[in-house]
Amino acid sequence: MKVLLAHNSTYFPSLGGGDKSNRLLMEALAARGHSVLVVTRVEKFGEPGHQQLLVDLSARGVEACPEGDGVRYTLGGVEVRVLTLSPHLRGFFQKQVEEFDPDVIITSTDDPGQLLFDIAAKAPRARVVYLVRATIAVPFGPDSSMVSAAKTEMLKRADLVVGVSHYVAGYVREWSGIDAIHVPISLLEPHTEYPLLGRFENEFVSMVNPCAVKGISIFLELAERMPDVRFAAIPTWGTQADELDAMRSLKNITLLERMDNIDGLLAQTKVMLVPSVWAEARSRIVLEAMSRGVPVLASDVGGLHEAKLGVPYLIRVNPIVKYKPSVDASMVPVAEVPPQNVEPWERVLRRLVSDRPHWEELATASRKAALEYADNLNVLPFENAMEECLRKPKKQPPAVAPKAGLSEGKRRLLALRLRQRTTAARPESNVWFPGIEDAPEGKLKLFCLPWAGGGALPYRAWRDALSGVAAVVPVRLPGRETRAAEPAFERMEPLVAALVEQIAPFTGKPYSLFGHSMGAGISFELTRALRRAGLPLAVSLHVSGARAPQYRLNHQPPPEPTMRDFIEELRRLEGFPPSVLNNPELLKLALPSLLSDARLYRHYRYEPSAPLPLPVFAYGGDADPNVTAQHLNAWGEQTSAFFKRAEFHGGHFFLEPSQAALLAALKEDLMSASPSR
Repeated sequence: MKVLLAHNSTYFPSLGGGDKSNRLLMEALAARGHSVLVVTRVEKFGEPGHQQLLVDLSARGVEACPEGDGVRYTLGGVEVRVLTLSPHLRGFFQKQVEEFDPDVIITSTDDPGQLLFDIAAKAPRARVVYLVRATIAVPFGPDSSMVSAAKTEMLKRADLVVGVSHYVAGYVREWSGIDAIHVPISLLEPHTEYPLLGRFENEFVSMVNPCAVKGISIFLELAERMPDVRFAAIPTWGTQADELDAMRSLKNITLLERMDNIDGLLAQTKVMLVPSVWAEARSRIVLEAMSRGVPVLASDVGGLHEAKLGVPYLIRVNPIVKYKPSVDASMVPVAEVPPQNVEPWERVLRRLVSDRPHWEELATASRKAALEYADNLNVLPFENAMEECLRKPKKQPPAVAPKAGLSEGKRRLLALRLRQRTTAARPESNVWFPGIEDAPEGKLKLFCLPWAGGGALPYRAWRDALSGVAAVVPVRLPGRETRAAEPAFERMEPLVAALVEQIAPFTGKPYSLFGHSMGAGISFELTRALRRAGLPLAVSLHVSGARAPQYRLNHQPPPEPTMRDFIEELRRLEGFPPSVLNNPELLKLALPSLLSDARLYRHYRYEPSAPLPLPVFAYGGDADPNVTAQHLNAWGEQTSAFFKRAEFHGGHFFLEPSQAALLAALKEDLMSASPSR
């Protein structure tokens, strides 16, 4: 492929984690044999910026060549063209698009004004891929600093939208209607081995990019409360002059220079602080620190729970919910930061800097989780997503655009009518099994049932990994995603009866069932109902994150919890997004299906019957406090055929940190159970 990255920020040397992530992603694509061009700019246009870039590149051993209004160089197999002398970035970018004629143009949220996206979307043949690395920079939803219906409509012209985390991809789907996916796009440096740098004797409690949205208020108050502890900070793109003054006023804070190699900071760091108060998309510093054996204290906003990979600590903050209609000196929207409770941060930090055994326990767990994740972290899922995108027609501009001055309600009505027209011309996919019509004829179908509150979208990311053995068919139950207007089932029996009716036409050819948590119970009862109906059974049953059903023998439903107790129960469920729980609007959207599913499983009661005549495979997280190895082993009593148990790193939602390992095991198990093998 010929890939062009439109990078409306500094590329190298970079100012932020997103810049570095984009560079590593492009270099990984180049290493796979693709022709990659990056079009970027300097921080400040003009002769001083031009000369400074040449100096910076020379100091790093990069040979650069001035060319026209910019600089050209090659780094990591990637050709880079930097606009330095002229501010006319759009014209510069347009010229590169015409000369390079790319197959794919990658844009991202480093271009919040969509200056380059607009040009990319008009390229006659290139597919446009949009990377969402920061929800503040998208024009929709509660995390956005500048909501715009017009810009949201423009983004719908992207051929592929990729979120840096499941949180981000879900946010895009929820608030824009754009069908975003999550695949890894924030790669680590291509080390064969990551050095162990974390030591209890290291000098600093560190923070990168201390600024308002990153939680500098927490950082400063911790330093004030703990004068005996040495703190360090590396100011980058977000740090303002008054924030520098505030840090300089505290004698126990050391300001360090920016570093190309983060190991220079990590080798001095005892604990890394990531106290963000905005919706952090993922934060690469978390994984970088953990992979070097440095414990991380992070806030529970946005995608940080995914970055932490199930390792403590995530600490609650009062997240930003409003931005002022202005930007700071770094052109970042000015946030209204609410007051913060620093006591939980202080309590945990004091323990970590004084309790060596606990620090060592956390450092070891952090490094183990990060290295396991890094072992399966590569560019292949992103490459596959782009290749699939190229196999589809390029998106065209909408035939009818909303007129200026229409109210938001009228825009939505117009968009609905446009969708209805499209549906009339091209019927929608099966509402229960979206995408089943695309499943190759003769291939084993893997029907995937969701967890409580879940939908079909998370399973779509499994399709490529399992395509060699099965066609993944997610199951979309009423009450969620595109079926949100339908009443959700609140009892197991009528749901299973409806599923039997829907799946019956597809049971004549080989299929398997997978379910996680609540979905495991549904898939088990569905299999038993199909047997009672005399319909062909699945080739295999795969249950995940769930106790064997006999633990619900003679089960008496407990009283309905109060709303407060229900939400606190969700908070204790490791892996459930705190960003949803702490955001009233997101919680309001999620609660109906969550409450219905909770009632369904609360009232589910197991009735014994003969074991199933098919293989059963049970999967679980090794840190799931509610589903132990004993609970998983008990699934073996439900089959008269073959049983196998496997555990993976993580808690109840181990599917995220151990996705690659789970899918590899699932692929092997499907192959072993398939009648054609």
